[in-house]
Parts: sequence; C-alpha cells; structure tokens
Amino acid sequence: MTVGKALPGAEMTPLCFIFLLISNTASVSTQFNGYNCDTTYHSRFPGERDISVYCGVQTITLKINFCPVLFSGYTVADLALNGHHGDAQCRGFINNNTFPTAVLFSIGLSTLEACGNSLVVSTAYGSNAYGNMSLVQIGNVSGFIDTPDPPTIISYLPGLLYKFSCSYPLEYLVNNSQLASSSAAVLVKDGNGTFVSTLSMLLYNDSMYNQPLSIPMAGLALKTRVFAAVKATNLDKRWNILMDYCYTTPSGNPNDELRYDLFFGCHKDPQTTVLENGKSQMGRFSFEVFRFVKHRHQKMSTVFLHCVTKLCRADDCILLMPICGRRRRRDEGVSLGYPPAASGNAIITAGPIITRSDETPASNSQLASSDSSQPMNPVTSALISGVVILGGISVSFFLLSLHLLQKSRRPSTAASGVWNPTFK
Repeated sequence: MTVGKALPGAEMTPLCFIFLLISNTASVSTQFNGYNCDTTYHSRFPGERDISVYCGVQTITLKINFCPVLFSGYTVADLALNGHHGDAQCRGFINNNTFPTAVLFSIGLSTLEACGNSLVVSTAYGSNAYGNMSLVQIGNVSGFIDTPDPPTIISYLPGLLYKFSCSYPLEYLVNNSQLASSSAAVLVKDGNGTFVSTLSMLLYNDSMYNQPLSIPMAGLALKTRVFAAVKATNLDKRWNILMDYCYTTPSGNPNDELRYDLFFGCHKDPQTTVLENGKSQMGRFSFEVFRFVKHRHQKMSTVFLHCVTKLCRADDCILLMPICGRRRRRDEGVSLGYPPAASGNAIITAGPIITRSDETPASNSQLASSDSSQPMNPVTSALISGVVILGGISVSFFLLSLHLLQKSRRPSTAASGVWNPTFK
C-alpha cells in the first residue's frame, strides 16, 4: 500500500498559524518598545487593579499601569483628570524607572477642584482633632481618569476609566490649605529704573482688619461678611494699589469658567462694598459669603477669591479708574499728553472660604409669630375646648329644631291651595 501525498492546504494551515502568532507577538513587542512592559503579562486591557491611590498629607498621588493603556491603543497624552483633556495641568507624566512603566498624577490638597475633582462633605462618628470621639465631618475627594471620546460615530478602541477617592477630616483639609493666599510679583518701571513688588491678598473677620479670618469646622454661615485686603511689599509712597476686577470661583483655578463677579469697573455686586481702591498702598473691600449652586447636594461649598490687581503711580491712579455713569474711561490718558504710569496686571488668589448650606425645613411653628409660638395656658385651653363643644351642641339643636318644624307642616295641593283631608 502506498501512502498518498498530503494536501497542500493541510501543510499551509500550521504554517499560517505560526506566522500569525509570530506577527502578533512582534506587533505587541513593537507597541511596548521603549517601555518596561512584558508581553506575557501586559497584553491585555486595563483592569481595576491597574490604579494605585496614595492619600498623602499634602497631595493625592495616582499611579496607573501604563502597559495595558498602550495595549489598548492609547498614549499618555490621552489620559486626563475628569475629562479635562485640553488642560496640560490635568494630565499625568511617565515614570519609566519602574516595572511596569507607570503614569503618575498628583493632586494638591490646597487646589482640590482645579481639574474638576469633587469634594463632598459628610458626617461620621470618629475622633476629632483633640482625640475625643464625636461626630466629625469628613471631606471625600473623588474623581476619575479617562480617555477622550473619538469624534466618529463608532470606535474599535475601548474607553478607559479609572476612579479614585480619598477621605480626610474636614478640619484637616481646612487647616492644611490654611486659607492659602497666592502671591504675584510685578515688575514696575519708573524714571529711576525698575523694581519688583510682591502682591498678596489676606482675609479678615473684622472691619478693622486685625483678626485673620477663622473658619469653623462646620463652615461659615451664609451672608457672613468677610473683609479682604490686597497688600504690596517693596513700595515707596509714589505707588498705590489698584484692584481692577475681583471675582469668585468654586475652585482654586482663576481661569475657572464658572465664576461670580464681585466688582468690575462700575458694576458691583449689591452685597459687596469697596472700602479703598487706588488711594493708598492697600486695597480693601468686603462681601457677604454665599454658596455655589453646583454644590446643592453638599452640606458645604468652597469659594475662592481672585483679584486682578496692578500698581499705579499715586497721582495717576485716579486716571485709571472708571467714571461711572459715562461711557468714556479715564484710563485713556489722552488729555494729559502722556500715559499714566502703572505696572502690568497680576492675579492673586485667597481661599478656600468654606460655607455651610443652612438648608433647614420650615415648620408651622417656625412660620408663626412669636406670640403664637408660646405654649398655651391649660385654663385657656380648657375654656376654648368648652366653647367649641357648646357651639357644636347649639348647632345640633338648631338643626334638629328646623327638621321638626318642617315635619310638623302639612303639604298643600298646588292646584286649589286647600288642605287635602286624605293626607293625615
């Protein structure tokens, strides 16, 4: 018996499988080229174990296994905090000195909401700052890291999403930020050359600007008046401070799209009072604190204060201030023949100012007057009850009398008006 030759297709099948396996391995190896990744362990899509969260005393650090991200078809530029893919500050950076290669994100506790991170305050039973067990308020910081959606209708790449959260005692978050006040250095040119001055903004409890603002653990009550002061260093008497524009945001980012203006030019919030501006080496104003509506489901709201400030020569500051009620601004400086001397603008920030919502349901007793809220005398109560009972009995007798009176009357015929003797 002779053995027949194998079919050509049967010989090609194992060869094709081996070639496909080698090509896939080479493709993955090329994809991981330059990074500390293992094709055996990292040729997969990301999972929950690929993110590590470190809740530090100053920053929250996020560490993501970068190899599955590469395998999924993305790069480090595709990962961003809370969908802020257009903001370079919200992206991570590669650490190729570890195995596997990781992408690191760092979130400072003083700028928690800069990239859209959420701060939710809750109450739990635990140890307070003095070591005593009591109800303490917990600030939970949470957010996510994701990849952008493609501009097309469909995509063959998986969407990546990593979630994280850290919990801190709210008192620690408030004390840690310490109502941080950013400083800005401005360069000023005058006839004697140039000099650098540092601007800063501080918050106070009182109108005398003696007591620094102190925020209770429960937050400030709404409509509490806060006093702000903008100061400068390295100034002589020729220069004053001019606040052009002051506003608030729910985050520490001065460029936050959500903002509420306190004053700008001739426009001013009704609850804001500008005490001193452009007249000395200190700018002062006050305003009543509020809450941002975006924090409606939270017990507290964070408010950051920002001011666009400049230095101006004492004689020229009045020329840079608006003439309210007219269309022309004084900062044109055309009538003087020379431009007013001033520095460039600098943005300075203070906060967070933490306010509580104070949302309490109103009951009938709360809506009543002060007289009706007092407890009723027992004698008065008994007299009122007796009057009500007697009134009810009187009404009952009256109705009964009417019924008997109507029954005693005999009906008459409509045709003759004569009593019908058969109706007895």
